[in-house]
Amino acid sequence: MQSYEQQGNIIFHGDSVNVLRNHISSASVDLIFIDPPYNIGKKFGDFHDQWDSEEEYINWSYQWLNECIRILKPNGTLYLMTSTQAMPYFDIYVRKELTILSRIVWHYDSSGVQAKKYFGSMYEPILHCVKNKNDYTFNADDIKVEAKTGSQRKLIDYRKSVPTPYNTEKVPGNAWYFPRVRYRMEEYENHPTQKPESLLERIILASSNQDSLILDPFAGTFTTAAVAKQLGRKTISIELQKEYLKIGLRRVFGWQEYEGERLLSPDKNHKIRNKHGKNIECEFRQGSIFDANITS
Repeated sequence: MQSYEQQGNIIFHGDSVNVLRNHISSASVDLIFIDPPYNIGKKFGDFHDQWDSEEEYINWSYQWLNECIRILKPNGTLYLMTSTQAMPYFDIYVRKELTILSRIVWHYDSSGVQAKKYFGSMYEPILHCVKNKNDYTFNADDIKVEAKTGSQRKLIDYRKSVPTPYNTEKVPGNAWYFPRVRYRMEEYENHPTQKPESLLERIILASSNQDSLILDPFAGTFTTAAVAKQLGRKTISIELQKEYLKIGLRRVFGWQEYEGERLLSPDKNHKIRNKHGKNIECEFRQGSIFDANITS
């Protein structure tokens, strides 16, 4: 296990259970975002995300989950993602120690080969949990989105004593649409399950404040830490794979070199050809971090 620290941000290179158990104090973290291996057979560097049985995977998961609950502050918040198949185990287990405020569905656009003999998966579930349902952070004004009833349809609520236009903004519901990270997007890193910055920004803005301490025990592309740093939060990230550690050192610390190796972001080819073979010049951008757009 190695650790690196810079300006209130800490990166641990090591096993998550070990780091959580031996290097992070109880009741010390304001917000935890957990996006663990899903046990669905993906390759992450030298690690194969496949346990011998579902029982082994769940027992391993409960180890890091217990540690995350231990280190969460009494007024802290925890977000937990996993596969649709495994979520029932987590949902039932978490209720013993935490209050589940919301069961969020992150849905996204389709890509690649889709299922032909059943309905293919186009969402991932997220639990929004707190230790104390009467004392936790939720910054509703920081995450409001357009309310189409008021802003676009301009409907009037005639149920009130004085007819009033519907609000033009609202707190998002529990069904979130954010595009998945694609190869040509500005934020893309070489990782099979990278989560979008827009998703993490909503979570961090909603459930933490300036100088809050945020933990990501399975850092991957370090999106949690990168977005949290931009928003003035402090972070702890844990990553086992050296390949992804280097992403964190570059993305969070701004390092340009590690152990004699230059740390470079992926080279993204922005040239697209139409059906006639002609190049189309496209600009991929992320205007608001809340959305991902493409203009041509």
